[in-house]
Amino acid sequence: MASWVLSECGLKPLPQSFPRPRTGAVSVTNPSSKPRFLSTNRGVTDPRLGLLKLSGGGCFRERNWGLGVSAPYRVAPLEGEEERVSGVNGAAAAAAAAAGGGGGEFDPGAAPPFNLADIRAAIPKHCWVKDPWRSMGYVARDVAVVFGLAAVAAHFNNWLVWPLYWFAQGTMFWALFVLGHDCGHGSFSSNHKLNSVVGHILHSSILVPYHGWRISHRTHHQNHGHVENDESWHPLSEKTFKSLDFITRTLRFTAPFPMLAYPFYLWGRSPGKSGSHFDPNSDLFLPTEKKDVITSTLCWTAMAALLVGLSFVMGPMQLLKLYGIPYWIFVMWLDFVTYLHHHGHEEKLPWYRGKEWSYLRGGLTTLDRDYGWINNIHHDIGTHVIHHLFPQIPHYHLIEATEAAKPVLGKYYREPKKSGPLPLHLLGYLIRSLKKDHYVSDSGEVVYYQTDPKLSRSSSE
Repeated sequence: MASWVLSECGLKPLPQSFPRPRTGAVSVTNPSSKPRFLSTNRGVTDPRLGLLKLSGGGCFRERNWGLGVSAPYRVAPLEGEEERVSGVNGAAAAAAAAAGGGGGEFDPGAAPPFNLADIRAAIPKHCWVKDPWRSMGYVARDVAVVFGLAAVAAHFNNWLVWPLYWFAQGTMFWALFVLGHDCGHGSFSSNHKLNSVVGHILHSSILVPYHGWRISHRTHHQNHGHVENDESWHPLSEKTFKSLDFITRTLRFTAPFPMLAYPFYLWGRSPGKSGSHFDPNSDLFLPTEKKDVITSTLCWTAMAALLVGLSFVMGPMQLLKLYGIPYWIFVMWLDFVTYLHHHGHEEKLPWYRGKEWSYLRGGLTTLDRDYGWINNIHHDIGTHVIHHLFPQIPHYHLIEATEAAKPVLGKYYREPKKSGPLPLHLLGYLIRSLKKDHYVSDSGEVVYYQTDPKLSRSSSE
């Protein structure tokens, strides 16, 4: 019987292939499951090889990365995951069962029975439209609130007011970061210059080097869920974990220290990686990006010099109260939110390497979170799964896009627990994850977090 494949040009017959069985271990690192083995019937005339040859022309288009910071706008079937349905459990039926359709136990590490094109097709077209006026409206609103809060706090200058101001202003600094984050993805507007100018103003004001961050964040999105290549809160390998000294290991996994990590990450990255977001010669960047990094570093330096000057004008203590403490509240928000987007689920989620990793499977390991009243303030950044798969979508369309995509995602979408006015319930997820999610195996292409019993006991004491 002839086999057919759905391509961007329509239905095409697959060439006849002759089975060549292959077996090999996929993962034995999930303590809650038995070792799994893959078995595929990939012939010598693997149709994917033909697709690869055609991908440079014909009906297949090159991937469009927008401003160099977004996920693929159009993804060929090679990255769409249909070629991996038999890659984990050995059959398409197993993949369907993994999605909850076969009555079997859901396996989050199994390849999904859908692809990026299926998800994209479910999202309404207007969700992709960027409105620069609306985006600038959010900037004007947030900037007005920032200056208003500072004026009120300085006017009253009361120790009953200051703690409330610190939390509120730190949260608003975080909101400014999210708008700059949209500029970096190109979802703020379709105007590259506008994105760059607004992004530099917003991020420099909170001591973030815009281009340095933008480029490393692009690396994070392009490699999300990959053990070695991910850039943000990626897991440590067992070898790297065991090489850490006691102080570093304690600071990395004991609250609240990980929530203060961001400035140090900007200067030195994560354990096991080297480079700086301020150094144009860092291996984070391409040679063609050197001028961008220098520009952002100069803007950051100008903001730091402005703060030094303000300390002489208003006094260091007043500057600390107006800017310094809110800055560290912002850092805690950033680390808190970004960590929980990739950690802390009730069930262990997979991380990938090698041939088992793909853009889709890595993106499906991200998590949505509900932040209660904070959702609107920080521009729905908690609606994170669709953002990770399609970062071109403006933040004000993410909720609608997510609702439209849920029927396609099935059990690969994990509904977030509803929050009260403040997301205090997420503190429990954070603490539990820091106690359990310590490292992954040095080998295996589908791996899960493991726990160091000694570190777990010490953090509980």
